[in-house]
Amino acid sequence: MLPFDECKNILKGRLNAHRYEHSLGVVESALMLAKRFGVDEEKTRYAALLHDCAREYPTDEMINEAHRRGIRIDRVEESMPLLLHAPLGAARAAEVYEVRDIAIEQAISSHTVGRPLMSPLEKIIYFADMIEPGRDYDGVEELRELSRTATLDEMMLAGLSQSIMFVLSKGGLIHPSTVEARNRILSDAKGR
Repeated sequence: MLPFDECKNILKGRLNAHRYEHSLGVVESALMLAKRFGVDEEKTRYAALLHDCAREYPTDEMINEAHRRGIRIDRVEESMPLLLHAPLGAARAAEVYEVRDIAIEQAISSHTVGRPLMSPLEKIIYFADMIEPGRDYDGVEELRELSRTATLDEMMLAGLSQSIMFVLSKGGLIHPSTVEARNRILSDAKGR
C-alpha cells in the first residue's frame, strides 16, 4: 500500500471536496469503532479513507468501468449503477493506491449494500459510512448513540434496517445482499 498520507493526497485530487470530507469523516468514525471493538486500526484507516474512491467516476460510467474490470453486475446494480462504486472502489484501491489486502478490499466492496457473514472490519466501514459527522438525516443520532452502546451486530441490524426503510421510502430496489446480511444477523442471534 502507498503511505496513508500519499493516499489522502491522491484521493483529494480525485474526489470533489464534499466527497473527500465525507471520506475523512468516515475515517474518524471508523477509528472510534475500531478502538471500541478491537479491530486493526491501520486496515480500518485505509478502508475508511478509500471506501468511496470510485466516486471519482460519474454514475453513468460505472457500468462500463465495472465491465472493464470483470466485476459482476446484478439486476439491482444495473438498475442503480451508483451501487457499483463499492466493488469498483475495491478494484480502484488496488489499481491506484496499491492496496493488496483482501480484508481492506472486501470492506470497501461491501460498504454500500453489505453481505452475509461480514467481518468486523466490513461492519465498521459500513456503519461508519452511515454515522460520520457530516451525515444529517432522520435517525442518524440514534445510530450514533448505538455506536457508543450497542454490540457490532446490534449496530449493523439497526443500520441495515434503516437502509432498507430509506430505500423503500424512495420506491427503490432493495439489494438482495442487504436483506441477506440483515437476515443472517437475525438468524445468528436467534441461534444463540
